[in-house]
Amino acid sequence: MTSPVDVAVAVLQRADGTVLLARRPAGKVYAGYWEFPGGKAEAGERMTEALAREIREELGVDVERAYPWITRVFVYPHATVRLHFHRVVAWSGEPRPLEHDAIAWQRPDSISVQPMLPANGPVVSGLTLPAEYAITDAAAMGTDRFLARLEARLREGLRLVQVREKTMTGPALRALAERVVALCRSHGARVLINADEGLARAIGADGVHLTSAQLRSATARPGLPWCGVSCHSPEELRRAEALGVDFAVLGPVRPTPTHPGAITLGWADFRAATEGAAIPVYALGGLVRSDLDEALANGAHGLAMIRGAWAG
Repeated sequence: MTSPVDVAVAVLQRADGTVLLARRPAGKVYAGYWEFPGGKAEAGERMTEALAREIREELGVDVERAYPWITRVFVYPHATVRLHFHRVVAWSGEPRPLEHDAIAWQRPDSISVQPMLPANGPVVSGLTLPAEYAITDAAAMGTDRFLARLEARLREGLRLVQVREKTMTGPALRALAERVVALCRSHGARVLINADEGLARAIGADGVHLTSAQLRSATARPGLPWCGVSCHSPEELRRAEALGVDFAVLGPVRPTPTHPGAITLGWADFRAATEGAAIPVYALGGLVRSDLDEALANGAHGLAMIRGAWAG
């Protein structure tokens, strides 16, 4: 099989969360389809250099800050492409359609322009994931204190929560999970239940978060709207991709009381493990909210936190 063509792709994202899409002009393959702008890397060109050049040529802006995100291989009838997506959060100049016939700012959760280029369509769901994935800590904090803090964080904009309470079982766990789902639903936030697909279905949660042990034995993706998974190595990330989950959590990046004595990755190994990942990957382990920029620079989609999510 012919080697994939490497393509640098930009997801320009404004502070309000909207992203830029561009429509392919007449005369090009897939004319009239909307896509994230970008183009082929030249021989010997680093992907960041290709990104900057292509966006200057296509949109007339200069990239000032961009983060590596996900990489997806797609087979078109005319070519196989390896798309290196970057989230571009700062640029100079006003984007203009220099090589497309139109551009449009869109919210990832309500794309109105159609049709989308097949390779770019699946990427949109990943863009609806927020930068923070908060993991419950009710057993350590006390249920009432935890729920009060959860409500405060939801008011601040928290939008993705995992119910994970290893010391709670049966009715106590279900009661907590039901209260978390009710609170999150009132604020438009999603809830995933750790390890228990049956409980997730029973209480109307948005999805399930698989443990690494469950990942190793899984033969099919759980049939819920959202599915995350815990990973500790590049090999587990590849398995998560093959299973078709929506995102992964990788760690620990730093030492954490949750896994005392565990081997930590550090940012260098985290970046090496996530390079080329086809799904968004959250960094986990000893992190706090002020670590977000470093996480993004090292290829993370965002931060997954237990104690760090509720501090403050």
